[in-house]
Amino acid sequence: MQIILNTIQWVSDSLKILGAVCLAGMTFLTCADVVGRYLGHPIFGSVEIVGFMAILSVGLALPYTHREKGHIGVEIITQMLPKRTRIIIDICTGSAAFLVFSIVTWRMFLYAGTMKDSGEVSMSLEFPEYLIIYALSFCFLVFSATLGREIIQNYQRLKKD
Repeated sequence: MQIILNTIQWVSDSLKILGAVCLAGMTFLTCADVVGRYLGHPIFGSVEIVGFMAILSVGLALPYTHREKGHIGVEIITQMLPKRTRIIIDICTGSAAFLVFSIVTWRMFLYAGTMKDSGEVSMSLEFPEYLIIYALSFCFLVFSATLGREIIQNYQRLKKD
């Protein structure tokens, strides 16, 4: 079991690095495009590429950000509750999120297949958009696994207390 949990953490860390690369790529491409436009030679398709990298950077960072509790949360009321009650609330909200994102992952994967079958491509570069959707569905799969990992850890903490 620990091997699976460590693998999920390793994949999450790897996706975080890829997300940072996408973010840096967006920055450099945008700067190069601005300079190119000033010189009269814009980069063809830069808007599409930046859009794809933005989507990927958010999806790639999602599992790591959740694991590090980097999302905004309102804890005014829950901080006053006993530790055991907070753990139970975390298990319930984590289970609901796991269910929702598992369904989203499954439906995105099916949607990517539909996009592949239809042959739809991006407007300027004619890049197959289904590849981005498959990549994002993989990110959501890792995010769902991260949620599952957290549920297991909370359940183990609950058994200790």
